[in-house]
Amino acid sequence: MANILVTGGAGFIGSHVADALLHDGHHVWVLDDLSGGFKQNVPADAKFVKGSILDQALLKRLFTKVEFEYVFHLAAYAAEGLSHFIKRFNYENNLIGSINLINLSVLHKVKGFVFTSSIAVYGKNQLPMREDMKPEPEDSYGIAKLTVEEELKVTKAMFGLPYIIFRPHNVYGERQNIGDKYRNVVGIFMNQLMQNQPMTIFGDGDQKRAFSYIGDVAPVIARSIQNPKAWNQIFNVGADVPFTVNFLAEEVAHAFGREPEIEHLDARNEVYEAYSDHLKAREILGAEARVTLTEGLKHMALWAKTHGARKSKKFKNIEVPIHLPPSWRS
Repeated sequence: MANILVTGGAGFIGSHVADALLHDGHHVWVLDDLSGGFKQNVPADAKFVKGSILDQALLKRLFTKVEFEYVFHLAAYAAEGLSHFIKRFNYENNLIGSINLINLSVLHKVKGFVFTSSIAVYGKNQLPMREDMKPEPEDSYGIAKLTVEEELKVTKAMFGLPYIIFRPHNVYGERQNIGDKYRNVVGIFMNQLMQNQPMTIFGDGDQKRAFSYIGDVAPVIARSIQNPKAWNQIFNVGADVPFTVNFLAEEVAHAFGREPEIEHLDARNEVYEAYSDHLKAREILGAEARVTLTEGLKHMALWAKTHGARKSKKFKNIEVPIHLPPSWRS
């Protein structure tokens, strides 16, 4: 079995990917600075290294100490809407940190690099989103993710580093950071419910997303390295059926045995409808969205009730406060 590095492995998706890799018998190292993740998320059998992908000295020591065969890069600050207002932070963490890992993967002859991108690369008015479409990102987060994708392509051409790129979307489930008020709408709703607050929705709530349960996403990402046809490919991964945010709020409330109390806020600058086609992932990787939204929300609600509400923290380093939604100022 292989030595594998999982960046962001104390986070939501990363910890589940690490679980799946360990289940398959691999030796897993988790690198995470705990800025958005939690130590308790790290699987017990993984070796944990606290640190940032921006710390080049730490990365060099780690790659020298351990002969990694694969790198799963999931460390990111995935707040699409907020990325407009934290451009430097966004590009440092989501782009420069990725380049640090790509460089070391080349230098240490890593067998393959698995990158978690986002459907944010597509932008708007491309439905359903397919891998063969021209990306036209609408926010700084999507631009950063697309740039890393392009960098992996030219790195493969120049140095031969194989890659697999995944574009998941609106993933929810156990271990999500429900205390982050800037991202992860399912977690935000659940956190508000547990504090007896109304669920807040930007705009009219008719914007549509396909909400993807973590159990349908993480194993597909982890096991992709076993499939020769997956290498040097891009895959959408997640749920097929879109729902409005209004409907999501009702379902989340019902998962808690409550009637929905909703407060509509001013609309923010965001893609109104976003959902993907997953034919390629089904045909090559056997990916299927098996868990319904209702079932997945029940699983997550049970976990959330056990762990309790988390206090939302204000992002301290807003770089461009112009047009920042009022609810994000407090």
